[in-house]
Amino acid sequence: MEKLKELYLKHKEIVNYLIVGGLTTVVSLGVYYGLAFTILDPKNPIQLQVINVISWIAAVTFAYFANRWFVFESKVKGREQMEEVVKFYGARVGTLLMDMGIMFVGVTLLHANDKIMKLIVQVVVTVANYVFSKLLVFRGKKEEQ
Repeated sequence: MEKLKELYLKHKEIVNYLIVGGLTTVVSLGVYYGLAFTILDPKNPIQLQVINVISWIAAVTFAYFANRWFVFESKVKGREQMEEVVKFYGARVGTLLMDMGIMFVGVTLLHANDKIMKLIVQVVVTVANYVFSKLLVFRGKKEEQ
């Protein structure tokens, strides 16, 4: 048990990110599938993107707070926090465009199953989001400023 604790502490940030990423994926997919199976039609290219954007907004909002508190333990406040929020959402806009592009090519052009494509896209986006969060958003933000 002690070895497991040691291993966790050594890789705490990545483990916590994977947990948050998993929960963020659940939020994103839950909203996506909820809309795709009820009120919007993913076979319609415009509605497909509407579903993507709505699921993105829900997931990114959850992800910001979970990453800020649980993964990167950011303590910045005031202006620095606003800068952090802007960088976080900006980085996520980049991965949203990546998501939308892959979904468009996969579903609209190649006629792949939208649910399977969404799962594949989530893996790609999760990795990209970690890199952006680590390198651009939450660098050295653990101290109270």
